[in-house]
Amino acid sequence: MRLAPLKSTLAAALATLALGAAAQAAWPPTPTVIAHRGASALRPEHTLAAYQKAIDDGADIIEPDLVITKDGVLVARHENAIAILNADGSVKEATTDVVDRPEFAARKATRSIDGQSITGWFTEDFTLAELKTLRARERIPAQRPANVAFNGQFEIPTLQEVIDLAKAQSAKTGRTIGIYPETKHPTYFQSIGLPLEAPLLAVLEKNGWNHKDAPVFVQSFEVANLQALRKLSTVRLVQLVAPSGRPYDFVAQGAANTRSYADLVTAEGLQQVAGYANAIGPFKTLVVPVKDGVLGEPTPLVANARAAGLAVHIWTLRPENSFLPTSLRKAPASDATARGDSIAEITAYLRAGVDGFFTDDSAVGRAAVQAFGKK
Repeated sequence: MRLAPLKSTLAAALATLALGAAAQAAWPPTPTVIAHRGASALRPEHTLAAYQKAIDDGADIIEPDLVITKDGVLVARHENAIAILNADGSVKEATTDVVDRPEFAARKATRSIDGQSITGWFTEDFTLAELKTLRARERIPAQRPANVAFNGQFEIPTLQEVIDLAKAQSAKTGRTIGIYPETKHPTYFQSIGLPLEAPLLAVLEKNGWNHKDAPVFVQSFEVANLQALRKLSTVRLVQLVAPSGRPYDFVAQGAANTRSYADLVTAEGLQQVAGYANAIGPFKTLVVPVKDGVLGEPTPLVANARAAGLAVHIWTLRPENSFLPTSLRKAPASDATARGDSIAEITAYLRAGVDGFFTDDSAVGRAAVQAFGKK
């Protein structure tokens, strides 16, 4: 007579356990803390040290921008230009010490990248073995002088090394650490016979991550390469959206395609994006605009994206005064290196309903998420 109630109780308990396991297995957690190039406010970007610091500080996902070597290996760099020169020959920007390496002086070249003429050194002119002899440098030392102390310490990591780190840290921490690779300048790389898409899928396949449930988002500012990837893979895809301008593959099509980023985030455009992508990655002010240095009211973009079945991951929330709205800067407000109220900025976007955000300091991002969850 007591068996039926007992069975009912056991069934309920098992159902509760199953739901708990499913919730624990759900990935990614929302809101998602995405480490923009690693902990790039604290270490030179796109280094294993930057990714490790971000994971230690609570990131759910680490983001490698992907470019390719002469021998077809995907590596993590902000640009394929690993050092850029001004017209007078001075260094405009450098993420490696290649300018100080006389053995590579002859590799200096001028290239047209997405319609812009750039003089410097480019990953596609180096083998992986050659790139591995270089060392990373802080890209924006004026804003992040403390990171200069790490110059010369770290190698350029491959995509495989980034995945190895994510897997090892997932096992160590007991939480899933994902990756969020961006295919940089896909039209350009296709034009020189070094397309990024096949090597990317090959690496994901090798690691058992070429499927819809893998802890992976692949992002791009272009459209055609995401559409091509969708035909080949079920992995999560993200359409990045700049605050102005046009995807470069649209530009390259000339008069045949006059659409802009603004067209992608109309109701009709979002429905089209949903045909090949799982999420959009809009610049932050497309979700919460800034007027006269003050954060305004949210736009309808998050609601419209949700209506189209798309998640929203905004970029990029940085802690320094120079990257914050005037109203959130802390004294001295004129000091670009001083940290402002980044948590307040992040909170405004969480209130607007974003599913995740890119941050240069995952500790700040995690603190904002935890504080927001307590309200």
